[in-house]
Amino acid sequence: MANYSYPKNAWHPRYWLTWLAIGFLTVTAYLPWPAKVFLGKGLGYLVMLIAGRRRQITEVNIKLCFPEKTAEEQKKLVKATFLANGVGVFETATALVRNVSFLKDRATFKGREHLDKVLAEGKGAIILGVHFSALDLGGALHGLFFTVDTIYKPHKNPVFNRFIEKGRTQYFEEQIPSSDLKKLVRRIRQGKACWYSPDQDFGREVSVFAPFFGVEAASITMTSRIAKMTKAPVLPLRIHRNPDNYTYTLEYLPPLENFPSGDDVADATQVNQAIESMIRENPAQYLWMHRRFKTRPDPDSPPLY
Repeated sequence: MANYSYPKNAWHPRYWLTWLAIGFLTVTAYLPWPAKVFLGKGLGYLVMLIAGRRRQITEVNIKLCFPEKTAEEQKKLVKATFLANGVGVFETATALVRNVSFLKDRATFKGREHLDKVLAEGKGAIILGVHFSALDLGGALHGLFFTVDTIYKPHKNPVFNRFIEKGRTQYFEEQIPSSDLKKLVRRIRQGKACWYSPDQDFGREVSVFAPFFGVEAASITMTSRIAKMTKAPVLPLRIHRNPDNYTYTLEYLPPLENFPSGDDVADATQVNQAIESMIRENPAQYLWMHRRFKTRPDPDSPPLY
């Protein structure tokens, strides 16, 4: 089980800004929904203006992944990405602070039969998640329908990490550190479904190179390793905020076929294709701010960012 206690020095001055952030998130969690959307977009626009490094990363990613778009269309997508992720901050606050049962009627859940079938057979499942801006709220809404575990990377700040872990206890049965592979495998073998998001660059040592939006990207092999060890199906899960900024769609897609195949590159390619297809439904809601292509196939290639 995760440790939900604060560190002994939680009130040290080094954590004062963290407490301010927690206070801000707690207050915003109770704002009227239109205010959350309005302020979220404002926050996203402000970050776009002042966070030059993140804006540059986003611009590079979108240029690489959507070469068919004109320069003006790419610029609009960059802006829409920051606005969507700004709203995501307020959604995350809601998910971590409040019981989201009051939002259940706003969630449309498609494809539930795919996970229902797996759980009815007593099998475990690997839920293929994606870093959408509504990720935490989506996880909370998902918890109103299914009880699942999640894999997570603990935050370096212990005070903020406790805030996140405590909030997520409301809708995840177990929170498994990404370093605890044995526990993850054990839980899935026990018939549990576990949420896993492998759509980031974790470095050359644990990855193979497979296409992602047509670009060779370092793609972690852990998904196929877990599937091989547990014999569990991999179910892609799409989560999107609808255009009204008020309702949400969660959708399970059919399990990946012939997975794992025994070929790490083929498996990583199939995972990337599933993730890409979900992103293309609404690309502005993806977390394009992370350096998805920081590791290059040729280590001597100049960095993209």
